[in-house]
Amino acid sequence: MTESRVVVITTGGTIACTTDKNGVLLPTVSGEELVRPVAGRFAPGTMQIEVRELTRLDSSSMTLADIDEVVAAVHAALEDPTVDGVVVTHGTDSMEETAVAVDTFHKDPRPVVFTGSQKPFDHPEADGPNNLFESIVIASDASARDIGCLIVFGHAVLPARGATKWNTTDELAFATNGPEEPTRPDPVPVAPLADIDVRIVTAYPGAGRDVLDFLKDKKVDGIVVEAMGSGNVSTEFAHGLIDVLEAGIPVALSSRVPRGDVLPSYGGVGGGASLAAKGALSTTYFRSPQARILLAISIATGRHLATIM
Repeated sequence: MTESRVVVITTGGTIACTTDKNGVLLPTVSGEELVRPVAGRFAPGTMQIEVRELTRLDSSSMTLADIDEVVAAVHAALEDPTVDGVVVTHGTDSMEETAVAVDTFHKDPRPVVFTGSQKPFDHPEADGPNNLFESIVIASDASARDIGCLIVFGHAVLPARGATKWNTTDELAFATNGPEEPTRPDPVPVAPLADIDVRIVTAYPGAGRDVLDFLKDKKVDGIVVEAMGSGNVSTEFAHGLIDVLEAGIPVALSSRVPRGDVLPSYGGVGGGASLAAKGALSTTYFRSPQARILLAISIATGRHLATIM
């Protein structure tokens, strides 16, 4: 029987949290503690698990610099040809962002699997151990090669591209807005994201332009608009957005609608088609959290956003 080898990179999140005396969750569990009970579920001689603890963060505190570290850690793990795959444990709040970043830079056929939990480590019905076990199994499976990064959570196996956290408490935490087998573009060379400033601005009926004017004057690197419908914004907001585009700041149009593609279909000042004519790019099935990461990668690498999406 061949022994598989998987590297588990731990970053914190609910899966590594315990409850303090005030009932507050804090990431206190080490990578070794997290993996030990799961490793015991594999038959002797079938699975070798190497744990690399990167950090212990609530993923709402993750920065682009932290994403850079995860990308580097994944690439370092895959430098060893004896490794079959990599699992990254991560908080659910921003898992979709880190996963799509790793996927976009991922040039190796071996799988990288992201997982976590909705219940803490010390919960009597903790979902983390099963999620981690299934993730290790999939990371070691040859059938998971050549398909990029995955999120394995609540018995679901989802491509990282298009994934979104859809429920705050359900054990099936993630869904996808993308196709079942999304097309992956050619991976781009790794570039640091830490100094890239991309903001998300939400559009709503009657939204003004003041936030856009502020960001234009601040000279941010890029803006993702969480638009209405298939990429539409209010008239005043649109005038501000046009000024942003004329200032040379790239703009990507996403949507606040959970499902469906963002398509530049409507005319009028704030219609998606009008904004596309001014240079705004639709994000297709990517919602604003992942669109922000993809726009940051586009800026950092000099690749056109459309080719990355």
